[in-house]
Amino acid sequence: MVNKAWKIIPRPLLETVLNNHAQHHRVPQPLILHGPRGVGKTSLILHRLLDDWNKGPHVTGYVDFGLAVEDQNHSNQTSPWASWSTCSPPTLPSLRSQLERCLESMVQKGVRLGSIGSQQVFSTLNKWHGLNTALRRILQNNTSYSSTAITVANDKVPTSVLWSRAIFALSARSKTDEIDSLLGLHEKGKLVTLEEASYFREAMLSLRLAKEVLEVQQGWRAKAIAHLNRTGGFSRSLANSATDWPCLLLELLSASAEIDYFQPKLVLNNIDLLRNAILTDESTVSASMYHDSLIYRLIALGVNERCLPVILITSDSYYSYRAYMDFGFPDIFISRETFGWTPQEAKMHMVADYFTASEWVLIAEVLGPNPRHLSELYALKQSSYYNEGTFEDIIDAYLAFLQVTVVNPAMESALSILQQFAIDACNGKISKDRLRFGAPWRHPPHTDNPTMLLEWAKLQLTDFVQSFVKAEFGVNYLADCSLEILDDPSATAMMEVGLLYAQRDPSFIRPVSRGIQRCLVRWLVQEKMKMAFVQSLRYLWQRLVRGRSYRHLMKEAGYK
Repeated sequence: MVNKAWKIIPRPLLETVLNNHAQHHRVPQPLILHGPRGVGKTSLILHRLLDDWNKGPHVTGYVDFGLAVEDQNHSNQTSPWASWSTCSPPTLPSLRSQLERCLESMVQKGVRLGSIGSQQVFSTLNKWHGLNTALRRILQNNTSYSSTAITVANDKVPTSVLWSRAIFALSARSKTDEIDSLLGLHEKGKLVTLEEASYFREAMLSLRLAKEVLEVQQGWRAKAIAHLNRTGGFSRSLANSATDWPCLLLELLSASAEIDYFQPKLVLNNIDLLRNAILTDESTVSASMYHDSLIYRLIALGVNERCLPVILITSDSYYSYRAYMDFGFPDIFISRETFGWTPQEAKMHMVADYFTASEWVLIAEVLGPNPRHLSELYALKQSSYYNEGTFEDIIDAYLAFLQVTVVNPAMESALSILQQFAIDACNGKISKDRLRFGAPWRHPPHTDNPTMLLEWAKLQLTDFVQSFVKAEFGVNYLADCSLEILDDPSATAMMEVGLLYAQRDPSFIRPVSRGIQRCLVRWLVQEKMKMAFVQSLRYLWQRLVRGRSYRHLMKEAGYK
């Protein structure tokens, strides 16, 4: 078998579905592309679709919020496998600026094409915001002309006149060369008339003025936002004020979209990071509130006026089912769930080109058809470290790599989450419904002793993994109406750290791959072997008296 470079293999069905969504200039709903880690969602977008979505009239903004985490964690070499929750969370201002820069560059392309003008910016902004007071404040701060001062003092001046005056004042303190460079008016071979250049410049100045108006209005709410962050409350108006600028840009792009001339679209990768980011100051609302406001307004824009195609990519189980219920109903988004290849598809692509038939039998049994497993295993096979070893040695080495660098650190993070759950339960922060009678996690230690908390967390986690093994690594969380497994802190912790994935259809919670599943069994065996006699007795008592059993959730949907 000749050594071949690894390539991204086409997925015709999924590519067709995504292309059909992206080729529309406006759509009624955002699309969520979700699935377990390692199935090739990002690779599909970057290597198969993104180039075509930037040809001709198509303009695609691609924002990967995961880049902010990778910049903060240079030493984390397993970031594709490890959940983002195991890394230091990014800051909300950095993610926000990343999103806004992308949208601003797309709007500038619309301005250069003449699709977005000053009047459109004004009418869109004036539709949702009262502008008079903010425009007067801007004029008072920037004017040096008595005529303008008289205009500002007159309360009967229409908003459109104030807007024109503010544009004039802004143009007086702006550099024409800077605006022209953004518009590319001096590029070689580009000829525009004086009227066209004035139109483009006025549109750019309108965008700057709109951003300045929103910043002024945001400044008026600064104390209210700071108070909201301190008290932990909720305010829809304050949350919407934080997303006013990106949503204004989205509305401008959606309204200016035109078939075969200007068709913008937006791809947000790792959208779950925006929900879990941290605040560095009190200048804006919390990350979860910002995330929810942005999604709600995207939905509203699509329902009311149609929105540019927006594709959200994530490996977080929250977006497979719970997000749909939190934002309204099960069909609030277009759902496209991918699990990579089936074993038959993977065999067709892999055998003869990358692995032999005998090697594939071993891979399918131990690791499964996960594309990332296959690419990493092939890279290990091609390396010079295992020229003298057998293929079984390569697989053993790869499993050890997964165990040490992915599964064990993730389980440590899960233990930390369980310890925090115990502390919250003792402080009364956990609802009584979740601590109902008979729940195995109902009696956490009433102490802040870290040793006792760790022992309790390990007991809970080993009990859960053991019950998961008994359920053959697959439980249907919609098999009954109680959704009981979603109350289990061990289950939610393992989904949060990225070892389990709650798929949408069929509604099963499973390990993200067969290789990860095998590593979970190894972790369970290792923990049992490390138990002292007293710990073994506690574990046995837990299994016999309070132990979990999810075998009744193994049934398929509709099975009686």
